[in-house]
Amino acid sequence: MEYVNYLVIVVILFFLMKRFLPTKGVNTISTIELKTELNDKNKQFVDVRTLAEFKGNHIRGFKNIPLHQLDQKAEKELSKEKEVIVICQSGMRSGQASKVLKKLGFSKVTNVKGGMSAWT
Repeated sequence: MEYVNYLVIVVILFFLMKRFLPTKGVNTISTIELKTELNDKNKQFVDVRTLAEFKGNHIRGFKNIPLHQLDQKAEKELSKEKEVIVICQSGMRSGQASKVLKKLGFSKVTNVKGGMSAWT
């Protein structure tokens, strides 16, 4: 019985770590670093917040592809040849989006830590 309890705890910890640890191969930049990247034509900028959030406030040059639509739209609207820089409100959804993009075969993915909440 005690063995089963340990096993359950290990499985739960594994899934928590997998969800919250950074995705292998995904770069992370600050909003300050983002400001130096915005004019780079070889990069794609994606805001994964909802349309309402995006309309309320967004950074010029970012394309809105809400996280729940990323699976369907990424390969049609983004190039795998260019780096994709992803932002959301706090960095959590963009972290999830980074995982989705890596699974879809995008090799150059960067997450903006702190998201729009850190943008000044």
